[in-house]
Amino acid sequence: MTDRPLTLMAVHAHPDDEATGTGGVLARYAAEGIRTVLVTCTDGGCGDGPGGVKPGDPGHDPAAVALMRRQELEASCDVLKVSDLEMLDYADSGMTGWPSNDAPGSFWQTPVQEGAARLAELMRHYRPDVVVTYDENGFYGHPDHIQAHRITMAALEMTALTPKVYWTTMPRSMMQRFGEIMREFHEDMPEPDPAEAAALAEIGLPDDEITTWVDATAFSGQKFDALAAHASQGENIFFLKMGKERFGELMGMETFVRVQDATGAAVPENDLFAGLR
Repeated sequence: MTDRPLTLMAVHAHPDDEATGTGGVLARYAAEGIRTVLVTCTDGGCGDGPGGVKPGDPGHDPAAVALMRRQELEASCDVLKVSDLEMLDYADSGMTGWPSNDAPGSFWQTPVQEGAARLAELMRHYRPDVVVTYDENGFYGHPDHIQAHRITMAALEMTALTPKVYWTTMPRSMMQRFGEIMREFHEDMPEPDPAEAAALAEIGLPDDEITTWVDATAFSGQKFDALAAHASQGENIFFLKMGKERFGELMGMETFVRVQDATGAAVPENDLFAGLR
């Protein structure tokens, strides 16, 4: 036995990502006495500025946006009771095809081994029992999400640690439900063209391929409030339009694919720490 607390490390790309996919597990495990460590890789400077001003538009100041988003991230962490926040502070690379993808110093342009070495230092310090990040496509193809995946998997190879490792995902049944709800809120929303529809259909996984279903419904209010803490990005956070009750019904279950395990815990499982306690 050891006095070291069980530790969850979540590696995310931007401020607000922590709440969308893992807000429930961060809140739930914090309540259970588990140390929760959030690593946020970028500064979020390609987010919306005050008044909703978009990147590249007159008046958009990436440095000011990054400062604002850091404050929002800290507020979100307070809501979720995150034990430790670590920021790598790489420049936000923006969406696929944006000029910021090619900017020197952007996360997307950072050599994987460089980012991984910094993350490996944090892993050696915190010695996580569970590590959560994105799959190789960053769940939906965002450059910074893909890069977060790459540096996380490379950092694990650099350490002698053998945590359980999970990639966030979503069951296709839930993705279909999201589509239905979005059309409820946006009755005039056009149908996606065939190529876009095919790409959307590839997001997430068939329900029977998901290894881990964590019920965090009791913490969905905290998850909602954590998302709401990122007020400057509210225009882009569709989930907030649902209201707390409906949000909890839809977003209370968080789902993952287990990709590394030394415990032998059976799957499907309902606990990221199955086999560890």
